[in-house]
Amino acid sequence: MENVQLLAFTPRHEYDGEETKRSTSADVLGVNYPPSFRGRVAEPGTLCSRDSAVPLEQRVPALRFAPAGTTAALWWRVAGVAGRLLATLLAALLVPQFAAAAPLSQSLIALVPFATAPFPYDGIVPETGEPFLDVVRGGRRGHTAPRGGVYWEDETYADSRGLVFIPAGFDPARPAVVVAFFHGNNATLESDVLRRQNVAGQLQASGLNAVLVAPQFAIDALDSSAGRFWQPGAFAAWLAEASDHLAVLLGNRALAAGFDRLPVVLVAYSGGYLPAAYALTGGGADGRLCGAILLDAVYGEVSLFADWIARKRSAFFFSAYSASAAAGNVALIEMLAARGIPTTRGNARDPIVPGGTAFLGVSASHEDFLTRAWRPNPLQALFAGIATGRSCG
Repeated sequence: MENVQLLAFTPRHEYDGEETKRSTSADVLGVNYPPSFRGRVAEPGTLCSRDSAVPLEQRVPALRFAPAGTTAALWWRVAGVAGRLLATLLAALLVPQFAAAAPLSQSLIALVPFATAPFPYDGIVPETGEPFLDVVRGGRRGHTAPRGGVYWEDETYADSRGLVFIPAGFDPARPAVVVAFFHGNNATLESDVLRRQNVAGQLQASGLNAVLVAPQFAIDALDSSAGRFWQPGAFAAWLAEASDHLAVLLGNRALAAGFDRLPVVLVAYSGGYLPAAYALTGGGADGRLCGAILLDAVYGEVSLFADWIARKRSAFFFSAYSASAAAGNVALIEMLAARGIPTTRGNARDPIVPGGTAFLGVSASHEDFLTRAWRPNPLQALFAGIATGRSCG
């Protein structure tokens, strides 16, 4: 049996006198995954479907504790593949979105294997039409990254886990948001997203009623490859599976339908720009996306970002950048101007403009951009801005 990796969580706050320091320990429940779960992949064309090649009972594995005894939860347990659509409809009717759920008293956090994860990936690179795994030596397969050289699949592209985090105070009865975070190069979810960049801690401290989900891309490598997220509909499939894992973390599978209906804010840092561009433009989640935040991240795919901004005018777009990503941001601003789409210079105190497109150039270190840019803990400020500005409804 494979187990979800359970993590202890203590938010860090680095403001000097601006914030009240809180210490919240994670109370994470154990989840058992069947041995066949890791690496299960849906067949082409089924990625957007809840009834994909990955059975629901494997995507939402058995709990060590009894799930809540609601009628809808029972439907989820007994419904077969043919009856799952009916089960979803009954869950929506019998258990309204997060009905009777109380605000969370303690944070829940885990690293979970995803069947729809970006990696492992054995497909094509869209820009070149060539196989992603283009090197074979001594029985090992690898990928030639433009900057990093050859990275081996078993070392760099074998981690299917994703981070799922529900902060203390999350209130299912209030309007809520799913934050999807895409990390940069030379990063892992544990050492960088959680510890060095404190993404979960900044969300916890922001006051935004939201949950956090984050996939692992290339492991600690100079590579921005999107993997399965290059494929149309793959981002929507991953979000659907994230809903299942979030519901399991809360102890009630029937709540997955509620998470499925929440709006999504996509946040990408640095090398996360490449999967973000494809997730926005072809990921299949347009109906849920209410905003995108790029942090020192426009290093390419400028036309894809411009296409999404032009098509999704009801959503907000915010990009903050240092000298490192200035050229890409300037090119995007110019492309939008040529299309007649207005942009504004972001306000450092209130940077998120509902339905607006804003850019903020700052003097900051690229490596520390997520913890000290135009202000300490910039993500906390951005999340708080979403909460106060009602940017996602």
